[in-house]
Amino acid sequence: MGLLINNFCISIEGGDKCANQEFCSKCHPSYGWRDNSFDFKDKTKIDCLICHAKDGNYKKGIAGEPDRKLIEQGKMSLTKAAQSVGIPNRDNCGVCHFNGGGGDAVKHGDLDTTLSKPKRDHDIHMGGAADMSCQACHVTKNHKISGASTFLATNDGRVSCEDCHRNPHKDSMVNKVLSRHEKTVACQTCHIPFFAKGQATKMSWDWSTVGKDIDPEEQFGKETYAKHKGHFTWGMNVVPTYAWYDGQVERYLKGDKIKDTTKTVYISKPTGDIKDKNSKIYPFKVHTGKQPMDSVNKYLLIPQTYKGVWSHYNWEKGLAEGAKGSGLSYSGKYEFVSTAFYGSINHEVTPKEQALKCKDCHMEGKRLDWQALGYKGDPMRVGGRFENGAAVAEETSKPVKKTASKNRRRK
Repeated sequence: MGLLINNFCISIEGGDKCANQEFCSKCHPSYGWRDNSFDFKDKTKIDCLICHAKDGNYKKGIAGEPDRKLIEQGKMSLTKAAQSVGIPNRDNCGVCHFNGGGGDAVKHGDLDTTLSKPKRDHDIHMGGAADMSCQACHVTKNHKISGASTFLATNDGRVSCEDCHRNPHKDSMVNKVLSRHEKTVACQTCHIPFFAKGQATKMSWDWSTVGKDIDPEEQFGKETYAKHKGHFTWGMNVVPTYAWYDGQVERYLKGDKIKDTTKTVYISKPTGDIKDKNSKIYPFKVHTGKQPMDSVNKYLLIPQTYKGVWSHYNWEKGLAEGAKGSGLSYSGKYEFVSTAFYGSINHEVTPKEQALKCKDCHMEGKRLDWQALGYKGDPMRVGGRFENGAAVAEETSKPVKKTASKNRRRK
């Protein structure tokens, strides 16, 4: 985990003994995780209540311990929490997954608190009569929860639509056409036309403006500036970004040199190609940012945010302190570079009657950029990638840009 950097809170490593961890563990699983001396093998440091408590208003605080202020104010009861344990529901999972990246709907474009009790149109699985729990898809055994992340290099077993939907279009009048699409187009591409349907999700984060006294306007009811974090933009009912995906992710890793600082640095991007039969077109949320880079060493820097930049707004001090935990040498000179982070979209599945239609992508449809995907044009006119006339020639395809070496891919 220490090798990974993102363009949300950047990294857990900043500060002496990785002091950022004390704040990050408000969400990341732990009990008493204050710095890099935390013993992950100590089973007494596992917080069982955060996943299993149904009552008592149980909430984690600093270092992953129960929020002491709520207890003192009489707003949280550890006794009630302990007496109410049961099988986790969506709210238990959502405590962290709805609030990833530091707040509700920040990181994940398809997960936020509105999925606690969604309507059928919002999510066909979690809403309406289905009312499915998270573990209905993310099957769990011995506390290992199945699922692979594009945000972190974790994989405890893949979850796919095909686990349940073995022959989804068998009753359709256009079964043959749709079945051909299944070889090239992921289920999510047609069945999640938009994300952030319940509330707006953060689409960009500019750290370069930290420390200014600004009274900004809101966007979709969300703050667009915070003095300790910088500027944000938000999006609602967002059309995803589409890319070829072969199940692997190319990641920027700590210390990787940036060759061209004038171009966007892809911290996370799916690998895949039109010529690869194992690749399909998938939907993604692309979160963009501006974050600090060492001007001399040409790599992204890790600041101390908690009890650091968030408090004193001093980048020089925050980056110098951050280097103590990250182990990256800081030259004393920094600048801000543009970054982008691809996150997969798998939730907020729409009812089948609201899925994309042929005209949304083909003929005059503008949803897909066929040339960017490697086609000569609309495959309804020029042929699919496995047919004669398809645009699979090397000079017309646009492979995913590599920002880290192939042996750093996550499977």
